[in-house]
Amino acid sequence: MISDQLRSEVRDWIISDPDKKTAAQLQNWLDENNEIELKRCFNGFLQFGTAGLRGPIGPGPSCMNRAVVSRTATGIAAFMNSHDLTSVVIGRDARHGSAEFALDSAEIFAGAGIKTFVLPRELPTPVLAFAVKKLSASLGIMVTASHNPASDNGYKVYLGDEIGGVKYQGSQIIDPIDQEISKQILKADLSPERSSSFEIVSEEVVNDYILNVTKLVNVPNSLKIIYTALHGVGTQTVLKVFEKAKFAPLILVAEQSQPNPDFPTTPFPNPEENGAMDLAMDYAKKYNADLIIANDPDADRCAIGINEPNSGWRILRGDEVGVILGKYLIDSGRLTGKTMSNSLVSSTLLSKIAFKYKINFEETLTGFKWISKVPNLGYGYEEALGYCVDPDSVNDKDGISTAVLIAQLAGELKAKSSSLLDYLQSIGEEFGFHATDQISIRVKELVEIDNFLIKIKSNPPKQIAGQDLESIGDLGISKKLKTPGIRMIFKGGTRVIIRPSGTEPKLKCYIEVVCNTKDEAAELLSQIKAALTKVLS
Repeated sequence: MISDQLRSEVRDWIISDPDKKTAAQLQNWLDENNEIELKRCFNGFLQFGTAGLRGPIGPGPSCMNRAVVSRTATGIAAFMNSHDLTSVVIGRDARHGSAEFALDSAEIFAGAGIKTFVLPRELPTPVLAFAVKKLSASLGIMVTASHNPASDNGYKVYLGDEIGGVKYQGSQIIDPIDQEISKQILKADLSPERSSSFEIVSEEVVNDYILNVTKLVNVPNSLKIIYTALHGVGTQTVLKVFEKAKFAPLILVAEQSQPNPDFPTTPFPNPEENGAMDLAMDYAKKYNADLIIANDPDADRCAIGINEPNSGWRILRGDEVGVILGKYLIDSGRLTGKTMSNSLVSSTLLSKIAFKYKINFEETLTGFKWISKVPNLGYGYEEALGYCVDPDSVNDKDGISTAVLIAQLAGELKAKSSSLLDYLQSIGEEFGFHATDQISIRVKELVEIDNFLIKIKSNPPKQIAGQDLESIGDLGISKKLKTPGIRMIFKGGTRVIIRPSGTEPKLKCYIEVVCNTKDEAAELLSQIKAALTKVLS
């Protein structure tokens, strides 16, 4: 039975909902006395945090829809006016609702007296991050849910100015800005002033992004490369970059090359997910390719596939690509006087390389919102396939610049009868073979994650695969890197970090082992992963 309070909340929402479709859906549920659906959609306002908004598309305050986006834009506009921030640039991907959400936002910002720019079409997230700096915008908004399922959409916020002593320089917001915006959203005017006096950004800005990426490479490349955008928005921009760089034409995974918000070939359009890269690997075998490159749907992440002798095609782990790029940038002389960085759940190998070559290194909390704040950043990465190779242009992860840079290195190595695999081997021989993997457990209720963490804290494994527990630390009380989670160190150099995902309802367990040979590392990693899977079950 629908309570009088819930019925009143729903009716009030319907009155102010700018979307007739979602308003009608709510009215139908009221008429049908559908308490289950109404409670699901009225379970609090969709939380705004450091990742902005992200959630399932649907009616009501607990989902992504035009009403929620409109109130969010109104709250952000109020935040901007309170800080004398005068301009915003808005981008979008090709997901369901993205075009409408971007238009609503543009009208509301313009109506609030803010100079408003809108990217000309669906484009990758790195183009939006670039445009924030290029246009000297105070703030940037990207309508995207990145690599989430087709049922989701989201709203990512960037700042161009310095606020509270933090130099954002076109990077994602962090605490306490998210809390301040959240408070403004909750008291936002339900019928804000709207205006169509916003400006469509010229293609010149997009072309400037392409030119900037192309400048990262300088050697023509004839590799046979398979590329997939996983039904996202990367294809058109990536093709232009590779063409301008005088690389051989990419071989596109045709089934996934055009934007499709339903993601028909991959329910979870994340290159890390099992099965997401199967089509690309089929193409690689068919065309006897040299390399596979994949972007996630908004093209801020990049996955690399290689053909390993005797075992066939496999996707490199994010830590492998992260270390390859870091070492290559050092070898190229691009990081002199700069700082390298990665997140605490990423491999410790990059810090050891930085120490050897006298490059400053800084470990951060998980997420590029933290990596991008590192002073004098020259290169940063996180193991979840995110890499920043040109922070002066894009102060965020960029799957397109990563793609062209790794392709150049692969071409240079092939010209020397070598490969990315050989490059990794040489790094392992010099610094020890670091192998990483993770266990990911999807949950229905977030309280399940809290219960997992409490269980491990109260009864940690004393031994894993023959390695004794040396120390356990609660990251939630860490002075330097405070975040929910646990870090365990085992004798022999094995490190295990267990924490909640920052963007999805998942518990994640990150494992790193260090051994004298690649085979030893692979075997130990397998044993530890199997043992931890039992512990977490």
